[in-house]
Amino acid sequence: MALPDQIETRGTLVRDKDLAGLTWLRVGGPAEWFFMPADEDDLARFLADLDPDVPVFPMGVGSNLIVRDGGIRGVVIRLGRGFNGITVDGNRVTAGVAALDAHVARKAADAGVDLTFLRTIPGAIGGAVRMNAGCYGAYMADVFVEAQAITRAGERVTLTADDLNFQYRQSDLPEGWVITHAVFEAPKGDPAALAARMEAQLAKRDETQPTKDRTAGSTFRNPAGFSSTGRADDSHELKAWKVIEDAGMRGATRGGAQMNPMHANFLTNTGDATAADLEGLGEEVRKKVYEHSGIKLQWEIMRVGEPADK
Repeated sequence: MALPDQIETRGTLVRDKDLAGLTWLRVGGPAEWFFMPADEDDLARFLADLDPDVPVFPMGVGSNLIVRDGGIRGVVIRLGRGFNGITVDGNRVTAGVAALDAHVARKAADAGVDLTFLRTIPGAIGGAVRMNAGCYGAYMADVFVEAQAITRAGERVTLTADDLNFQYRQSDLPEGWVITHAVFEAPKGDPAALAARMEAQLAKRDETQPTKDRTAGSTFRNPAGFSSTGRADDSHELKAWKVIEDAGMRGATRGGAQMNPMHANFLTNTGDATAADLEGLGEEVRKKVYEHSGIKLQWEIMRVGEPADK
């Protein structure tokens, strides 16, 4: 077993890689090691040779992530080119984990396959599978067929929905395992109608969400696991934004962090926030909501790494 710099790779391996620039919130310390494998063989060989005591964190496009100010110990693995292909065969879509959700939705729609719910979800397919992403009443679990992954020991495995045990905004992917691509099956539809639906979804999102601000999407899960269905009869009593607003925390600030005035469930970097500002404000919101309504909000944004003083 070897340390990262003792392993021969064909990809890119660097030390002390700045991660702030790779996250949508633009905060956080460096990765001790940062590896972008050339392909699946490169990734499998690296993990097989890597000392099992070295932690591994697979990172997507950083859309739903706070990296703490002290950075991440071990190896951050990010899959890029070579892991973003999208193919359609009948009503099945195969997508690499680095393929953006929006790109998958569009390519599927062009082929008459309805994955339109992905169009407004930020991030890439790997994170969407891991978090069982969803909106408008549809979830990844509804369309998931299987995924290919490489274990922490460098072995290739096929994962079913039962293996991942999908739940609201989570799955049971083992620590250090890296998904490389996934297969989805969805209903057929008219390409023009699917395109029109996605345009309507985008318009609604832009009307109600701060898409031009520096956020990481929804900060907290909706209480009790209720989804934002988008239906006319959708109840908002147990939506995260509503309980945050009711607790008086819409627009609340800490340092450069703010709960967005446009949508109270969007934690925002107004320009000079630290990861500690953002996470601290989030914890303050959780405390205030619990004091006001007895509801314990759960983070939807993943927080990883060490505080600055560690």
